[in-house]
Amino acid sequence: MPHLFDPLTIRETTFKNRAWVSPMCMYSSVNGLIGEFHHAHLGAFTTGGAGLVFVEATGVVSEGRISIGCPGLWTNEQAEAFAPIIKLAHENGVKMGIQLAHAGRKGGTTSPGLSDHLMATPEEGGFQIVGPSQLAFEGYAVPRELTTAEIKQLVKDWADAASRAVKVGFDVVEIHAAHGYLLHQFYSSLSNHRTDEYGGSFENRTRFLQEVVVAVRHAIPEGMPLFVRISASDWTDGGWTIEDSIQLVPILKQLGADLIDTSSGGNVHNAKIAVGPGYQVHFAEAIKGHTGVTTSAVGMITDPAQADEIISSGKADAIMMAREFLRNPRWPLMAADVLGVEVEWPRQLSRGKPAK
Repeated sequence: MPHLFDPLTIRETTFKNRAWVSPMCMYSSVNGLIGEFHHAHLGAFTTGGAGLVFVEATGVVSEGRISIGCPGLWTNEQAEAFAPIIKLAHENGVKMGIQLAHAGRKGGTTSPGLSDHLMATPEEGGFQIVGPSQLAFEGYAVPRELTTAEIKQLVKDWADAASRAVKVGFDVVEIHAAHGYLLHQFYSSLSNHRTDEYGGSFENRTRFLQEVVVAVRHAIPEGMPLFVRISASDWTDGGWTIEDSIQLVPILKQLGADLIDTSSGGNVHNAKIAVGPGYQVHFAEAIKGHTGVTTSAVGMITDPAQADEIISSGKADAIMMAREFLRNPRWPLMAADVLGVEVEWPRQLSRGKPAK
């Protein structure tokens, strides 16, 4: 029996299925504010049958954006721009999540496809990037090392952004601590060479992430799910490992995280990653198996039977898909038909339902 379309309840939120839209950068915001493109882009997912739709990595401060075209949530105006999309999602029984992020040393770029250079100039809206240490990511500018006071302020910024997300109606908040962005830069020894309370030992390198989890948990309602996306492995000798992740996850759970959105890589440019269908699922399976914590799986998941097998076999509790949703925003409706599961279609789309 297929289980991809079984409901999943986390805290007081029930998702109608386990086929979810992963956060995907669109590089189409202006000064952190989303516009018409996002209404069409995210709106297509909300009418496509997904159980949860995530907004892309959203900067908790202006200098935390991946690119000058990425959205932010450091103002109320930015938050309120999401209200119509959230309303549409809820009308279709879909939950909306937002991924709160800081790019750190991998920030401040131009919008891909719109420029012939990587780092945005001040005239283009570029900014000074920061990181745990003065170590540049390949091809990027050298970051300025954050002070302890600035780290403490960023913890507050994450909480403030989470509060705005709650007020505008989001159902889930996710902390982005993966893909070589700021929180990942801190917990990986490859990018963190600090000697203070935020560097050195496992406890110190994970301190920033732990503080953000605590602050965000306190900023959102008790019944709201809190996800954390991590890179379970750096795929590089001497870097963060799956064993480190298995040690970290129970700590995050104790601090208030409910689901580990399990990805990998992104902190070094030349990591040797064996890419293929479902190539990151084993990380979610290992974390779930060793800790019992709820996980989602990612990584070239495209086929309904493939997605259902991951859920039905207990490797993960939910599926996060990105590129496949770009190809077909209504993938869940198609997948349900393939798997022989009856799901409700939006009234306006019902004429497209396959005949039995």
